[in-house]
Amino acid sequence: MQFRPNRRLFLDVAALVRQTVNMLNAMGSGARRDDAVLAAIGDVHGCADLLRRLIERVEERFAGRRLRFVLLGDYVDRGPDSRGVLDALLALRARRPDSVFLKGNHEQAMLDFLGAGEAAAAWLHWGGEETLASYGVSAAPPLEPAELQMRLAEALPDVHFALLMDLPLFHREGRYLFVHAGLNPERPLEEQEERDLLWIRDAFYRKGKNRFGDLVVVHGHTPVPTPEDLSWRVNVDTGAVWSSRLSALCLDGEERIFLST
Repeated sequence: MQFRPNRRLFLDVAALVRQTVNMLNAMGSGARRDDAVLAAIGDVHGCADLLRRLIERVEERFAGRRLRFVLLGDYVDRGPDSRGVLDALLALRARRPDSVFLKGNHEQAMLDFLGAGEAAAAWLHWGGEETLASYGVSAAPPLEPAELQMRLAEALPDVHFALLMDLPLFHREGRYLFVHAGLNPERPLEEQEERDLLWIRDAFYRKGKNRFGDLVVVHGHTPVPTPEDLSWRVNVDTGAVWSSRLSALCLDGEERIFLST
């Protein structure tokens, strides 16, 4: 039997610690670690096969080069194999320990359901039922959210729970900042709030330009037919779960190279 600590307590405490650490990190210069090619992958949403194919394509394109993957969140929900996506992330980290996996709003919704059950049951209708199915948990009536919460907690491997709990909110290297949704243009970088980083859309798109100096924000969250390549932000969410097109922005110095499935 797997050891199951009080996950609600872990969720509450870890969220506070994680947010503090992320904001402190944001105050730094964000200097590039090295000359690695940075490959930022958009929203996966349960499409494990597409993720594996895109990783392979990126590795083939930059064979022999130092390469670091930055995934922008929303690994779970909607698609058929959320469990397989998390397995693929763990396999990637085993091969490439400096890979960065950011949190998306769907990971937070899943954690909220694990911690609060009925109070966070909206997750089930945002693609959570497909995530449950990938862990062998059926959401068919008459099961109530509390029962589904318990069954998911029992089915979720500890390594998956640990991965979900360890997702940072953003990552910065040089003048590129990677985040799931975007930034609140009304707040300085060190005062960003988690909800905005995971959920913001219109305010960022309308007012975010030139608000953060020369930073270029690389994000997902809002599906577009092809990557949006603007001077101040890049959106690489190409709606993989609907389009079968999972996309990556590969930064080779200042050159922007886009690869897709």
